[in-house]
Amino acid sequence: MLLTELHKGDRAVIKRINADPELKNRLHSFGIIPGEALEVKGCSLARQTMEIDVDGTLIALRKEEAEKIEVEKE
Repeated sequence: MLLTELHKGDRAVIKRINADPELKNRLHSFGIIPGEALEVKGCSLARQTMEIDVDGTLIALRKEEAEKIEVEKE
């Protein structure tokens, strides 16, 4: 399942990041790594951006970035 399929309040564990090395490194610097738990805090009306909480850090992601993150819902 992709991160973009989750809704506000959903919790999941990151399984895989299917991105180029540059984006993958950027996401890793925010703590978005396989095995980490996250919670969706909100989405824009058109679902073009998402706000997630990873280990106490709030991170805003564009839809294009969130589509590259595979998760498993808890």
